[in-house]
Amino acid sequence: MAHTLQVNIVSAEQAIFSGEAEMVVAPGEAGELGILPQHAPLLTRIRPGTVKVKLSGGSEEMIYVSGGILEVQPKALTILADTSVRAADLDEVKVMEAKRAAEEALANRQSGQERAVVQAELAQLAAQLAAIRKLRK
Repeated sequence: MAHTLQVNIVSAEQAIFSGEAEMVVAPGEAGELGILPQHAPLLTRIRPGTVKVKLSGGSEEMIYVSGGILEVQPKALTILADTSVRAADLDEVKVMEAKRAAEEALANRQSGQERAVVQAELAQLAAQLAAIRKLRK
């Protein structure tokens, strides 16, 4: 039997994944994190992007997270996401429309704070598009 770790991915809206995995790849602030069973304890922030959960038998779950916290214990990994959506449930057309609207809004913003808010939204939309494209591969 392969070594596994318990993975829980939750957000304020829902518990999106709970199960055993052989490996998890998550978007850490400084780059991609690969977590295997018996990983050293770790607590870090994650950026918007795709979490890839490799299940026993070779199948994968891909989940978009908009940021949050990742905690690793020797036998468990927990992601407390700001928002989480299964990558298969993302709608590329809606994301592209939202991205266009945000780009237009950015062009019309004058204050630094307004621009920062729209730029953060654009970063999340870009991460959603990347999740959709990863799923298609």
